[in-house]
Amino acid sequence: MTALEKWAREVYGKTAAKPGALRKALFETSSGIEVKPLYSPDEPSPSIGFPGQFPFTRGVQPTMYRGRFWTMRQYAGFGTAEQTNSRFHYLLASGQTGLSTAFDLPTQMGHDSDSPRARGEVGRVGVAIDSVDDMERLFKDIDLGKVSTSMTINATAATLLALYQAVGEAHGTEPAALSGTIQNDVLKEYMARGTYIYPPGPSMRLITDTFEYCSKTVPKWNPISISGYHIREAGSTAAQEIAFTLGDGIAYVQAAVKRGLDVDSFAGRLSFFFNVHNNFIEEVAKFRAARRLWARTMKERFKAKDPRSCTLRFHAQTAGSTLTAQQPDNNVIRVALQALAAVLGGCQSLHTNGRDEALSLPTEASARIALRTQQIIAYESGVCDFIDPVGGSWALESLTDELEAKAVEYLRKIDEMGGMVEAISRQFPQREIEDAAYKAQKEVEEKKQIVVGVNEFAAADEAPIETLRIDPALEEQQIARVKAFRRQRDNPASTRALSELKRTAQATGNLVPNIVAAVKARATLGEIANAMRDVFGEHGH
Repeated sequence: MTALEKWAREVYGKTAAKPGALRKALFETSSGIEVKPLYSPDEPSPSIGFPGQFPFTRGVQPTMYRGRFWTMRQYAGFGTAEQTNSRFHYLLASGQTGLSTAFDLPTQMGHDSDSPRARGEVGRVGVAIDSVDDMERLFKDIDLGKVSTSMTINATAATLLALYQAVGEAHGTEPAALSGTIQNDVLKEYMARGTYIYPPGPSMRLITDTFEYCSKTVPKWNPISISGYHIREAGSTAAQEIAFTLGDGIAYVQAAVKRGLDVDSFAGRLSFFFNVHNNFIEEVAKFRAARRLWARTMKERFKAKDPRSCTLRFHAQTAGSTLTAQQPDNNVIRVALQALAAVLGGCQSLHTNGRDEALSLPTEASARIALRTQQIIAYESGVCDFIDPVGGSWALESLTDELEAKAVEYLRKIDEMGGMVEAISRQFPQREIEDAAYKAQKEVEEKKQIVVGVNEFAAADEAPIETLRIDPALEEQQIARVKAFRRQRDNPASTRALSELKRTAQATGNLVPNIVAAVKARATLGEIANAMRDVFGEHGH
C-alpha cells in the first residue's frame, strides 16, 4: 500500500465515513469526471505530507471543504449597538455563517464614550460598547449558543469577553457553550497598529490570564487571534508577515508555559489572522508555509504532544490597503482574487472587504457583494471539491519553501535578540516593516508596480458612489446612555468590584474572574480599564 492509499483509507476514509462528514456523496466536474479527494505523488515529500497530518502543509483537516465550507464571517460594526445589530441580522439573513465585530477606537483604548479622550471618535470606525447593556443591545435576538462570534479587540479583550459571557448567561447560555474568538494580540499593536493601553509586561499577563481562564471556563473559545493582518497592512512583505506573526505566537506560548500551563491545555485553541494580498501564488504559498512552520515550532520547540496543538487554524481578510478610492468597482475584482487565494491556501474563516472601504465603512449593498463573492467561490467555482488543489505545482512548492526559509531566518534573529518582546523594544520588526513599505510605495510611484486606476488606466470623469455616513448625533446619544447607566446601577457594588480588581492587579492572581465580576456589578468598560491603569500605568507614559 502506498502512502497515498494509506492516507486515503486510514485518515480521509475514516473521517469521510462519519454521518454528515461530507457535503455531498459524489464530487465530480461538469464533464462527469470524478474528483479524487487528493492529487499527490504516491510518496510525497515529508515536508508536504497529507491534509490533516503533521506538518499540515496541505490543510488542517483531512476532508477540508469537502466536509464543510470555511466560516463566512463578514466584519461589521459602526455607530450604536442597535445599528450594528441590524447589520448582523441583515448579514445572517444573507447567508453569513459567523459574526465578526468591529469596535470604535474609544472601546479599543478603554475609554467610555463620555470620556474627553473619546470625543469625535464614538461609533466612527466600529460600534461603541461601554456597558453590559450595550452588549445586550448588540446581540439582541441572536442566540449566542448557536453562533460563533469574532471580536476584533486587543487591549480590552478580556473585558469584551466578560461582557459577552454576561449576556450569554443572562439568556441561559453557559460559558462552556460559547464559541468564538477575541483578537487579544497586543504585541502586534506595539509593532504595527497602536491600540495598546498598558506596558508589555501587564499586557502579557492579561493575555496569559485569558488563556488560563478560557481553558477552564470557556473551553470552546479561542482566547487569541495572533494577527499578521495589521503587520501586512502596515507594509510588511509576505515573509515578514509569517515571521513576525509566528514570533508573536511563540512569545505568547512561552509566557503561558512560564506561567505553568501545560502547552496542550491551551495550544489547540490558539488561532491566527492573516492578510490576503495581491500576489496570488505567493499568498497561497504563504499560508502553507506558515502552517508548516508553526507545526514544527510547536512540536520541536514546545514539545507539544496533541496534534491539535500543532495546527495553525486561521481567519483571513482581504487586504484593505490594496483597495483604491479611484474606480472603486475595481475593488470587487481585487477582493475576489484575494478571497480565492485564501480558500486555495486553506483558511478556516474569511472576511471579504467591501468595494467602498477606501472611502467609508461599507454600505449594505457593498457588504452583500462581498459576502456573495465568498458564496460564489464556495458553491459555484468547484475548487472546494478538491483538497489542496494547487499542491504539487512546482512554482507553488518552491515559493512555499522559500517563504518558510525567509521566515526562519527572521525568527533566528528574533531569538538572538531575546525574543519578540525584546525585538519590538529594539524597534527591529518596526524598522523592517517601514523599509518594506517604503520600497513598495516607491515602486508604485515609479510605476514599477502598476495599480490599475491609480498610476495607470486612470479615468478623468469618475462618478461618485454612495457611501455610508455616521450621524454625528449618535455620539451625544451614546454619552447620555452611559451616564444614565451609571445613575441607575448599584454604585457601591460596582465600586467594590473595581476595588477588588485593583487589588488583584497589585498582586499576582488571575484578573479575568475579577473583570467578569466587575461587568456583572455593572462597572463600565472605561472604569475597568482605569482600575488597571491605576496599577499598571499606560505604555509610553
